[in-house]
Amino acid sequence: MHEQHVRWYTPHLSREFDMLVFGHAGYPVILFPTSLGRYYQNKDFGLIDSVAGFVNAGRFKIYCPDGIDEQSWYNKSIHPADRARTHMAYERIILHEVVPRVTHETGHSRVVMAGASFGGYHAVNFSFRHPDVAGYCISLSGSFDIRSLVDGHYDDNIYFNNPVDYLPNLNDAWFLDNLRRMGIVLGTGDRDVCRERNLHLSHLLDQKGIPHFLDDRQNCGHDWNYWREMFPHYLSLIHS
Repeated sequence: MHEQHVRWYTPHLSREFDMLVFGHAGYPVILFPTSLGRYYQNKDFGLIDSVAGFVNAGRFKIYCPDGIDEQSWYNKSIHPADRARTHMAYERIILHEVVPRVTHETGHSRVVMAGASFGGYHAVNFSFRHPDVAGYCISLSGSFDIRSLVDGHYDDNIYFNNPVDYLPNLNDAWFLDNLRRMGIVLGTGDRDVCRERNLHLSHLLDQKGIPHFLDDRQNCGHDWNYWREMFPHYLSLIHS
């Protein structure tokens, strides 16, 4: 499998930013790490190897950007408002630097946003905030409520980055039309600590008439061995 490490200076964080890229062609997948994970985590835990057949065949090209959760949502050393602002800087890197790169390199105008656990939060939140960018959204055992990470503080940046808060109030026709055209997958299971959060998000999507696939699996928990089974199955459903 072709692998490339890229690094560039981002003005949004005023530092170098890292990303691993796998494959030579295909529909672009932006795959976030789990909470506090780095750009090499999905490789190290075998999630990339689980879809090697698709990558080597040129069906998908996978981009693994670095995570900055330790500087944003999980950073207890700064005020929650600053955690949210730091996350917004991260989103700008993905939106203005990563997405243009992957669409240029692959020739596709939309991308797959994907991730496991807190990476599922990143995938869902980015996709729902930018439904014109994400053609597909794949969450593996995702967690979608950040209120436990902000010590009771609440402001617009937190509200607009908390899908379970803003989705019920989302009535803009442009957003809803794009979300209804998106392929959304919520993968969970009966042993998943995040199962109820996935059922809740599925309910909110149903209330808005947004089609999606809730895959509530038997004998399925919250760990890499389950995600290595989920991820190739969900990619197989995409016909680009």
